[in-house]
Amino acid sequence: MSTDGPDRRAFLRGGVAALGGAALALGGRSAWDAATTSDVGAPPADAVGRAVVPAHGLRQAGVGTAPQSFAAFVSLDLADGVDREALVRLMRIWTDDIERLTTGRPGLADTEPELAAVPARLTVTVGYGPGLFAAAALEDQRPSWLAPLPPFSIDRLEDAWSGGDLVLQVCADDEVTIAHAVRLLVKDARTFTTVRWTQRGFRRSPGSTPSGTTMRNLMGQVDGTRNPSPETEAALIWHAEGPAWLTGGTSMVIRRIAMDLDTWDAVDRTGREFALGRRLADGSPLTGSSEQDVPDLDAVDALGFPVIDTAAHIRRARSDAPSERFLRRPYSYDDPPPPGVLSRSGLVFVTFQRDPVVQFVPIQRRLDEADLLNRWTTPIGSAVFAIPGGFRPGEHLGRRLLGP
Repeated sequence: MSTDGPDRRAFLRGGVAALGGAALALGGRSAWDAATTSDVGAPPADAVGRAVVPAHGLRQAGVGTAPQSFAAFVSLDLADGVDREALVRLMRIWTDDIERLTTGRPGLADTEPELAAVPARLTVTVGYGPGLFAAAALEDQRPSWLAPLPPFSIDRLEDAWSGGDLVLQVCADDEVTIAHAVRLLVKDARTFTTVRWTQRGFRRSPGSTPSGTTMRNLMGQVDGTRNPSPETEAALIWHAEGPAWLTGGTSMVIRRIAMDLDTWDAVDRTGREFALGRRLADGSPLTGSSEQDVPDLDAVDALGFPVIDTAAHIRRARSDAPSERFLRRPYSYDDPPPPGVLSRSGLVFVTFQRDPVVQFVPIQRRLDEADLLNRWTTPIGSAVFAIPGGFRPGEHLGRRLLGP
């Protein structure tokens, strides 16, 4: 007996008729054609690669820029004998290559020019460590906050991830673009510096999440709620007065945070949310219903215990002081683990603020004193850099500090 009974045949005939009607409604095109034809207004397939972030301006790109998907951070130590004149030469070389690379053009001495053709929102942000001011005989220009952070009891800092005289933050939406830019810029500096450390990080790939979605780190935690706006809350981030070289500049703190994901995996969802003080599903505080809700730190449960624990991360990281906020621009890392270890993952925690002593250190002290997340997170690297203001066409980076 045929399995194609009358009901099924009628259904198929009806389906064909429906498709035919749809084709007429679409001006003679079939439903298949309509489903597989791109919208007229759709961006070109290589739109991500073509995107350009201007390198020139009052401020360096890569701070207020919407975070790109990938990043590399390279710390360099100055070679013996490098002075202010040598630093000016390096800044001129870097400035020229930054202008070229960020617009999809090869560097002046680029041995792989084809790799420069995809800018993919490339930004290069240059920062100065304390040693640069000593080498340039400009100690009187060094901000008081430009020094290693004070020690914290939770720190297990390693020289392999800490300090440096110079830093390059290279960000883009394409990893090949970053690898090429880093290689060229480090080659540019070979006469003047040696690499102290390199850290690479990632976020979600371009187009994989809705615009404005808060990043999640590898613990599943939303990371960046209540981030200040570089435009509307500029006073928290940018220097508008003071030394000319720092106008339009800021400070950068880089903390490498190792995560013990192996033991975190053993904690149930309730325990994780208790430690965070937020729900994992949507990032809302345990006393709210959406991520941006202000947590009610006075709320208690039926037994009289705080809904948000006194040592929950959200409580310890929160401050009512208007000055104790900073721009967070973190990236996850997931390095190959040694034999016998399941993972070696964590966060390159990057912040920008006018003054890290006033804005960053008080928060870190509270986290150091009591934070449930300290059981699974350990700072293993730390560095502070001054980010000078931006540069105009025809001007090199750092000119207002180092001279022409």
